[in-house]
Amino acid sequence: MRLFLTLALAAGLPLAAQNLSGRRAPSFSLPDSAMMQHDLLDYRGRWLLIDFMKTDCPHCMALSKVMEQVHAQFPKVGLLSVVIAPPDNQQTVAQYVAKTGAKSTTVVFDQGQMAVSYFKATPANPGFDTPHLFIVDPNGMIVKDIPQSPVLEDAGFIKVLEQLMGSKAQGK
Repeated sequence: MRLFLTLALAAGLPLAAQNLSGRRAPSFSLPDSAMMQHDLLDYRGRWLLIDFMKTDCPHCMALSKVMEQVHAQFPKVGLLSVVIAPPDNQQTVAQYVAKTGAKSTTVVFDQGQMAVSYFKATPANPGFDTPHLFIVDPNGMIVKDIPQSPVLEDAGFIKVLEQLMGSKAQGK
């Protein structure tokens, strides 16, 4: 596994200097806690918010509450939270969902491959801060990535989405 991760990280070295937005969202197929697979193509044709998070992160908890507001205003937008397993597992995710009330967001488990492709991880930059949100348009392009920021933790985030998506995405 370490060899695979090292090779994957080394392959991304030439891409390390590029921005994380403005490119096609890397494909994935990951299980949720019920072992149901979720694929990027399941969301084709609609907006998707991909949140990389940890269940013990206070900023992630705040974002989960904002995501419930997003779901209320934009019911057709897909909401997907990605946790790295381990350290997170089905039990920590179940506790997190119960604590935050985040019922509208699907939580999927990544072994690190999706994180490597989304963050263009390299040996020089192997990690990322949580939460980190990617906004993917209906054509599968990453239009914005937002690292851990106060904007993710308040209703001002709704304004960011309205500007990016316009009224077409509201689904009302």
